[in-house]
Amino acid sequence: MSRQLGLGEGSWVLDPFCGVGTTQLTGKELGINTVGVDVAELPVFVSRVKTADYDVEQLRKVSERVFSEKFRRPSLSGLSKLARRAFPRHVLEDVVFFREIVENIEDETAKGFFKLGLMSTAMKASYVVKDGGLLRIVRERNVPPFRKFYRSRIKRMIKDVKACRMLNPAVATFKADSRSLGFLEDEAFDAVITSPPYLNKIEYTRVYSVENELFFKGSEPMLRSYIGDNVRLEEGFENAGGVPAVAEAYFQDLRRVLSEIHRVLKRKGVGVFVIAQGVFPTGVVETEKIFVEIAGETGFETEKLWLVNRRVATRDRVVKIGYADEYVVFTRKP
Repeated sequence: MSRQLGLGEGSWVLDPFCGVGTTQLTGKELGINTVGVDVAELPVFVSRVKTADYDVEQLRKVSERVFSEKFRRPSLSGLSKLARRAFPRHVLEDVVFFREIVENIEDETAKGFFKLGLMSTAMKASYVVKDGGLLRIVRERNVPPFRKFYRSRIKRMIKDVKACRMLNPAVATFKADSRSLGFLEDEAFDAVITSPPYLNKIEYTRVYSVENELFFKGSEPMLRSYIGDNVRLEEGFENAGGVPAVAEAYFQDLRRVLSEIHRVLKRKGVGVFVIAQGVFPTGVVETEKIFVEIAGETGFETEKLWLVNRRVATRDRVVKIGYADEYVVFTRKP
């Protein structure tokens, strides 16, 4: 893909919906400078940890200190009912115990590394099952001894860091609203590669509520079916007329995002967007067509669309109403 887009060492790529940092990590592997933006604290944290530079020996020393700590039973007061139901009590006590130890690690880079490992291990040792956009508690799951499980995971993570051979381009991830990228300079990027939130997909909601409560002090959840944080329609917005109000809000926000992307993209720069059709009880919204229309009005030229996935669209989970397609849309700033 980097060759097809004319990217190489020294190029700059923006991902305004970076999630957990796949674009930044790929850029680091290829020597391409990358900037990621996401509105939610959890994915921004994961992205930063995944793309940080580490001292393996330092991580090993910190690991020895962390796992030499003798268990002290922590207080679970203040935790929500959901958090208490999500774990066996002894596992939750272990998680909170190690959370306090990790928070006291002085080096911020190492702290992030051990926090990500703890969060990942905690959810693997929980009763939580994520089914699409739903979060279920399944108490029949086998839960391993936590301290041994966490230590084993940290060892694997350190081993992965040691084995990984990365180049050293510039990498940055910002917690920000992609509709307002004023902190980025005009015409700074050679390409934008991103996957905006899918219209009316619910994976962006409560499925991360346990992690948010335990590790991010109950910060905002992932976003749902529109790009902003609530539905506010501007007067005179008619681009998506005839579709549900939440879809109109989505396309209204998308226009603002594309306007910002157009501003920060260099002339002849490429925009690559993963776009999926939206599914509503009233039918399928052809998101890619409206996206192409908005992109044109914003100043982009659409060069091609790749159909990459097709799934059955249903109402009430069982009633088939058609098919929903997923596209990669290639655009260019003239």
